[in-house]
Amino acid sequence: MEDKEQISKTNISSASIQASPLADLNKKGMVVTIVGVGLISGSFALALKDKGFAKKIIGVSRTEASLQKAKALGIIDEALPLEEAVKQSDFIYVAIPVDATVVVMQQIMDLITDQQMVADAGSTKFVLCDALKDHPMRNRFIATHPMWGTEYSGPEAAVRGAFEGRVCVICEKEKTDADVVISVENIYRSFGMNIVYMDAHSHDIHAAYISHISHITSFALANTVLEKEKEDEAIFALAGGGFESTVRLAKSNSAMWAPIFMQNRENVLDVLNEHITQLRKFKASLEKENLEYLTELMENANKIKRIFQ
Repeated sequence: MEDKEQISKTNISSASIQASPLADLNKKGMVVTIVGVGLISGSFALALKDKGFAKKIIGVSRTEASLQKAKALGIIDEALPLEEAVKQSDFIYVAIPVDATVVVMQQIMDLITDQQMVADAGSTKFVLCDALKDHPMRNRFIATHPMWGTEYSGPEAAVRGAFEGRVCVICEKEKTDADVVISVENIYRSFGMNIVYMDAHSHDIHAAYISHISHITSFALANTVLEKEKEDEAIFALAGGGFESTVRLAKSNSAMWAPIFMQNRENVLDVLNEHITQLRKFKASLEKENLEYLTELMENANKIKRIFQ
């Protein structure tokens, strides 16, 4: 990786926690607003409650049905318009489609004081960080990406214990006030997450390689099968665990993933071109009945076992 800072897997020290002006809030419980009440924000809200960080969680969403569902599930305690919610909150956490995040985040940053903190959970980072770089309250914002998700969406997709053992990327740490960094790191670590630091540009490159291409491949495979196999019953009856696990991500919400692909399109195109090249190699080995080359391609792919045991 191109990261200049080391991966941290240890819990934050008590001395560091005490050094944060927000430490007392962490102990007593904050008023938290989650903007978006879906998979990530809902799971985040449940974890905040379980760990004692939040005494009250306010939900903000474009859809009333989602807010009512989140309240019924105990994810949020109250639903409010954005401006009113921000004014009442110690911590604002934004987890909405990335094409809407920049506009909403700018609205939030215009409302906050230096006693509040703001974080996002988006799967792309460069566009957002670039948009906020000159905002006078930029120091109260921390760019984060908890690397976890499922193919499901909406408040009902939220689960407890979602972040345990996962990685959270924090970008441009040096541009955020130390008390905000310490508080947010403390929250994520309490969830059982390991923290990785990198710049926003590097994050988007690595996310394209590790996450975004996996989703595109899954969408494409699903379309391939749906195009060639016209009988739903045959797909269901014959598809084994390998196919099901590979195509699982194709059930992901297009409203979330299309903006991610577009916002990170240069990096996604780069990795997609390489993926197409690799597919062509497999195609050529079959067309030419080249068993030796086909075997070589697969054995080279087997090297991934050194990373994933």
